[in-house]
Amino acid sequence: MPQFVVPKFIEHEITIIGPFTFKQFIYIGVAGAIAFVLYFTAPFFIFLVASLILGGIALALAFMKIGGRSLPEMVKNFLMFSSAPKIYLWKKGPSPKLIKKKISKEKKEIKEEAIAPKIAGKSQLRKLSTKIETEAK
Repeated sequence: MPQFVVPKFIEHEITIIGPFTFKQFIYIGVAGAIAFVLYFTAPFFIFLVASLILGGIALALAFMKIGGRSLPEMVKNFLMFSSAPKIYLWKKGPSPKLIKKKISKEKKEIKEEAIAPKIAGKSQLRKLSTKIETEAK
């Protein structure tokens, strides 16, 4: 019996600028722009240290994946978890409005004409319990 490969949903971002996706290019480009500004405004040693730190952060944001998820997504999930309440307290919300159906008069008349159920006498169980109680005394 032949076995077939089941296709899996693979999320793939399109590369726009060279081998980089748009997000990766933005992370690296912003770090490069900040380093460019620091080159002209800060002393060389501060520029060098800041550029190395910014470059490392930009590369981590652009390429690092933890458990198949990108680092920005992990940071976002961490911040959402940290800011959310840890204990859920039930808060009563507005109750939905009850919708009553209007019954037309024609339907009421039909219901009145319907055969009324026969009122049954005592059930067999009651008869048996009465019989047992009276015979035991």
